Amino acid sequence: HFDLAHVYGNEKEIGQAFKNAFEEGLIKREDMFITGKLWNSDHDEEIVPQACAHSLSNLGIDYFDLYLVHFPVAWKHTGLDTPSFGSSELGNTPLIQTWRAMEKLVDDKKCRSIGVSNYPLMLLHDLVTQARVPVSCNQIEVHAYYTRQSLVNYCLSRDICVTAHTPLGGGASNKETWNTACPLDDPIVKKIADVHSKSPAQVLLRFLLQRGIVVLPKSVKSHRIKENLDLFGFGLEEAEMQELHTLDKYVSYKTNPNPIGAFFGGPDAFSSAGTDIFD
Repeated sequence: HFDLAHVYGNEKEIGQAFKNAFEEGLIKREDMFITGKLWNSDHDEEIVPQACAHSLSNLGIDYFDLYLVHFPVAWKHTGLDTPSFGSSELGNTPLIQTWRAMEKLVDDKKCRSIGVSNYPLMLLHDLVTQARVPVSCNQIEVHAYYTRQSLVNYCLSRDICVTAHTPLGGGASNKETWNTACPLDDPIVKKIADVHSKSPAQVLLRFLLQRGIVVLPKSVKSHRIKENLDLFGFGLEEAEMQELHTLDKYVSYKTNPNPIGAFFGGPDAFSSAGTDIFD
């Protein structure tokens, strides 16, 4: 499973890695699940297919298994090679028009499924009631300190896959950036980890898996990557699940990261830090 996005700025490099892997017979395209994301400045209806084609070309593949609307906000288009992230301006394209263009990508077999990312319940329900092609996924911030029961359960009730893009609460980097508490350091998490002879990260990931949530942990350390895969040899008791639920602080830890600063210096920066689209 490759969780990619145009705004990450590494599609061409990943495309070269794909090419090498295909040529060396290490893996076949049909054995991979590749997710792409439509950036905020590419929401205009005529730009959506161009943006998808641009990403597919960069990656050297013919289709996405899943293509997501990265954020529920349209910015003015700044060029396919220059996705806006600085002095960004709000655009005029309604979200449903962007979705109609996404649906056409499914019709044209450029995407096998389509979904959204960072959608709150109200916007998601509005989309669900209008969508011709069903919403397959909502990739969101969700972790032990931000459990989002209503949104998660709504998605599951509508057969929408919930994917946690920062299932560990952002880790040490989030602590440093936002000066927020980290669930990896929580005494309850550590206590449960000791009971199962597992790491705090494994407990936090297992907590989400048992709620029916797909997890996408990130690490550059090989031993952590292996550890994050070792989640199926143990289970959390119901009492432990309930104890972890009590950690919910009902507040976003801005772990995506939230594109607040992308507006800084532009006409649509509505605070000294930029603009928080989730206000």
